[in-house]
Amino acid sequence: MTFQATDRVQRSFSRSFHSYHGEASQQARVADRLVTAIGAAGAPERFNKTLELGCGTGHLTRRLLETFDCGALTLNDLTPAAAETANRYRAKFLCGDASKVSLPTQPDLIASASMIQWLQNPAEFLRQAANALSPGGWLAISGFGPCQYAELAQIGSSAAAPGLMDHSDMASAVTECLEVINTGEALERVFFATPRDVLQHLRKTGVNGRAQKPWTKATLRQFSDDYERLHRTPEGVSLTYHATWIVARKAR
Repeated sequence: MTFQATDRVQRSFSRSFHSYHGEASQQARVADRLVTAIGAAGAPERFNKTLELGCGTGHLTRRLLETFDCGALTLNDLTPAAAETANRYRAKFLCGDASKVSLPTQPDLIASASMIQWLQNPAEFLRQAANALSPGGWLAISGFGPCQYAELAQIGSSAAAPGLMDHSDMASAVTECLEVINTGEALERVFFATPRDVLQHLRKTGVNGRAQKPWTKATLRQFSDDYERLHRTPEGVSLTYHATWIVARKAR
């Protein structure tokens, strides 16, 4: 990300940090799926050194520690407030942009959930992470694909993450250096009573970090009218989540 884009995203997630955990039910499901995929791929029960990138409030951290012995654990996040997560799990904290920080030497597992889509060049990030792994190490990454928040795209929103990536493209980014064992995707729609409730949900999960224009009464009214017209269902107005993931292993 450029400095300005990174700064906006950091400020947005910092503001929403304490509302994120309870609101981000889909991100929690993404973490569950990723940990299940790691186990299904035949990963060992113990990793000597684990690095989680974009730990946030700890959805994935908790599931990893419930399922695996993660050894020496380092947690990274763009948001300084995520040091709370590292302290909770007695982990080392590495603050900064995951694509730019100096990664620990040869971790046995690099994992990340619901972060990669915020990077300008997620394919390059995947290659960097793959190269950082120890021989025999594991890479487990989940993000969001091109159908993420399709409803917002249809009404011209500028708040979409820059690095939405299909699971097949995630696999292609690392096939030269890793054995890809497990990939997948899941499309789910969640429903809200009104378009304003959609905006509240996005604000509480920090997803408005790339929006560059402030709301006015006129733009909010136009947004609500367009969203109602295009995306009203009997269950409410919809919002699409498109989870994608990859699990891969480095040769020994």
